[in-house]
Amino acid sequence: MKEYKYTINGNVYNVVVNKVEDSITEVEVNGTPYKVEMDKPAKKQVVTVKRPAQAPTTASGAPVVSRPAGGAKGAIKSPLPGVILDVKCKVGDEIKKGQTLLILEAMKMENSIPADRDGKITEIKVNKGDSVLEGTDLVVIG
Repeated sequence: MKEYKYTINGNVYNVVVNKVEDSITEVEVNGTPYKVEMDKPAKKQVVTVKRPAQAPTTASGAPVVSRPAGGAKGAIKSPLPGVILDVKCKVGDEIKKGQTLLILEAMKMENSIPADRDGKITEIKVNKGDSVLEGTDLVVIG
């Protein structure tokens, strides 16, 4: 069981992931249970969640980026949920293993997200100010 606390447009959401079985995940949002079904197409998984009518955004009004785990090949993934404070690379940059690619704020701490290998940035999937969930693809190294 994992517990997360999100503040979206000033509203606090306590999210508890209770059970993950095949493509069904049972979660509770502020005590209300939901069953989340994940479709499994060839390359991407789509997560469908029944939620309040208003789409989630950060306090600054930026949309919450929620991409399913298992996305692009060669992608650096978010190790935990948070907000992108800075993007320190651009598409086409040659990078080295250990080089800081992004700064992620999580639990009021700044976390450097390093490259896990040498390569070239082929895609940046997030922007400064985006909120991301654990496992979200951040950048793709080719």
